[in-house]
Amino acid sequence: MNVPTAYPGSVDLVLFVLRLYLGTMIFAHGYRKFFRGGRLPGTARWFESIGVRPGSLNALIAATTELGVGVLLVLGLLTTLAAAGLMSLMVVAIMTVHRKNGFFIFNKGEGIEYTLGISVASLVPGTLGAGRYSLDHVWNILTWSVSTHLLVTVIVGLGGAATQLAVFYRPSRAS
Repeated sequence: MNVPTAYPGSVDLVLFVLRLYLGTMIFAHGYRKFFRGGRLPGTARWFESIGVRPGSLNALIAATTELGVGVLLVLGLLTTLAAAGLMSLMVVAIMTVHRKNGFFIFNKGEGIEYTLGISVASLVPGTLGAGRYSLDHVWNILTWSVSTHLLVTVIVGLGGAATQLAVFYRPSRAS
């Protein structure tokens, strides 16, 4: 995809840096669920406490998705789908944990500021593609139009979140 720029290669470099940040950030979250803190059992208990049931299955799904999306974003492989996966993760986090706490992350219980920012940031590689420094570029895959990339990112991202919430989110009346 050719994005006009006054500095050839600058968009590709920025896409690489953004993918590297987003990918390593979400990979670290998945890694932590598997190998640090309360691990999958602790994550499962927390998911149960916020109404995401069954907690053990959802802990495994979340951690695996975070690892997979992270690797795909760093490699620039199936980038639009990986960005949609990241968006989906963040929308679920917003709906299950953060929305009731307002906008700012420093609010009690943490607001949506961070998760919304990550979700919006996922639109960039999701819409523009991975750029030149990616396996998508090397293997010439996902070469759709910009509008198709955008639609796929939004539909898969929001659709995945909606499906996850519809199937597994059962908050208590007090939540």
